[in-house]
Amino acid sequence: MSNLIVRPDTGVSGEHPLLSVTPVSAGWSYVGFDVHRLNPGERIERDTEEREYCLVILEGKVNVSTAESTWEAIGERMSVFERIPPHAVYVPGGNRYQVEALTETELAICHAPDRNGGHPARWIGPEDIRVEVRGEGATRRDIHHILPEQQSADSLLVVEVFTPPGHWSSYPPHKHDQDALPDESLLEETYYYRVNPPQGFAVQRVYTDDGSLDSTLAVKNGETVLVPKGYHPVSAPPGYEVYYLNVMAGPVRVWRIHNDPDHAWTLDPLRTREDRQE
Repeated sequence: MSNLIVRPDTGVSGEHPLLSVTPVSAGWSYVGFDVHRLNPGERIERDTEEREYCLVILEGKVNVSTAESTWEAIGERMSVFERIPPHAVYVPGGNRYQVEALTETELAICHAPDRNGGHPARWIGPEDIRVEVRGEGATRRDIHHILPEQQSADSLLVVEVFTPPGHWSSYPPHKHDQDALPDESLLEETYYYRVNPPQGFAVQRVYTDDGSLDSTLAVKNGETVLVPKGYHPVSAPPGYEVYYLNVMAGPVRVWRIHNDPDHAWTLDPLRTREDRQE
């Protein structure tokens, strides 16, 4: 895969996605991802068919309904950089959903196969989302676990990360591209980026041990990076806060990673670079 960046079409809104990733367009098997920008009163309605969905209200306030339930006026933050957990709605396969914007809204639609079904549609409120601070020093970042493996779903894992200016995340470099449980799981992944201020950029490297994939990307506000395999660390340049929404899915719904052995020593504060070189 040569082109790992999916760029938005800033001239669309409403029913037409700002950007779209499908298994066909990405050349993989599981993850789908769309972003919509809605004006007040605009709606999106879909049947879920054989896929499950996690609707993440990135910004704005909306009404959401499924075949069984309705949630009115959900959503609090008007910018992802308010750093409060979002509202989201899980919708299983064999169902439908409608989203109506009450304000200007940015909506992320995350989807993957629903192979077994049986998970009920539900609203995921901010109080349901675990907040984690991960890393130390220049690797410190804030994480919101929107749809982790501990919560009911069939394929999807959804999380958002805030990386402060000058910091690194998804670090040390790790991968999850082998079905080798219990040590590593196979998960496709997308990174949807927002940058503050918006003229900035993030840097992401995607690379494999054998060098068959080795791309270093300058990613702009509103772009999405595909991670089909390999390690995938992220850096936020000085002066720019970087947000990304991760969507993952694979044959087994667990997150088990393998750190790059060349850099895993950075997790141990008692080891020095000289120790690692020996």
